[in-house]
Amino acid sequence: MVAGGLQPPPAEEEEAAAVAQGQGVIFVLDDAQLEVAQVGKTYQLLNCDDHATYLRKHGKDPALYRPDICHQALLNVLDSPLNKAGKIKAIYVRTRKNVLFSINPKTRIPRTIKRFSGLMVQLLQKLSIRATNGPDKLMKVIKGPVTKHLPLNCRRVGFSFAATKRVAIHEYVAGLPEDTGPIVFVVGAFAHGKIEASWVDEELNISEYPLSAAYCLARISNAFEMRWKIV
Repeated sequence: MVAGGLQPPPAEEEEAAAVAQGQGVIFVLDDAQLEVAQVGKTYQLLNCDDHATYLRKHGKDPALYRPDICHQALLNVLDSPLNKAGKIKAIYVRTRKNVLFSINPKTRIPRTIKRFSGLMVQLLQKLSIRATNGPDKLMKVIKGPVTKHLPLNCRRVGFSFAATKRVAIHEYVAGLPEDTGPIVFVVGAFAHGKIEASWVDEELNISEYPLSAAYCLARISNAFEMRWKIV
C-alpha cells in the first residue's frame, strides 16, 4: 500500500537520466525481508532473533526474517572501492512486501544491525531519509516496478545458484564491450530461495557453491575494480 500509493516526483526523471550516463553498475537487492510491525508499544523491524515468538504467534516462519542479510549486502556495496570511485550509479531494494526504495550511493548506513533496523523503521514509515547536513534524500520509497527507474536498453543480469549458465565473474566482466553503459545486477537478499525477476536478460551462476548476497556482491564489485583498475 505504501509503495503503490506514492507518486514519484518529476525529479525522478532527471535522476534516471543521470544514472544512464557513462559506465557504471546498478545493484538491485531483491526480495529483502524488511517488514515493520508494532510489537508491544513500538514499531520494530522484525528479525528471527528478537521476534521469533511474535512471528510464530502470527503464523510466520522466523527463519525468513533476516534483515541482517540486506544490511551486510549494503555495507559491502557502499564500502567498496568501486562505489568510492563513483562507479555505482544506483542501488535499489525491493522488499518481500513489494515496497521499493532507492539508496543514494553516497549514503553511509549504520554499522550495527540495531541502528540499521531503526533506520529502516523510519524509512518505511516516513517514506524518505534526508541527510542531516542538507536537503538531499539519501533513501526514499519510490513507485515500482524497478524497471521504471533503469536506463533504457541496459543489460540486466540476475544471479542464482540454480542458473544453468555458470561463469567466472571476472572473465564475464572483462569480456563486456568497451561501450557498455550501466549494467544492472539483481541479487537476492534472502536466506533461501530464488529471485523472481522475469525482466532480467540472463541469469548467471558464478560459483559451484551457494554464496551469500554480500559475497556475491563483493565478487561483482571486485571484477569491475579489476576491469577499471580501481585499487
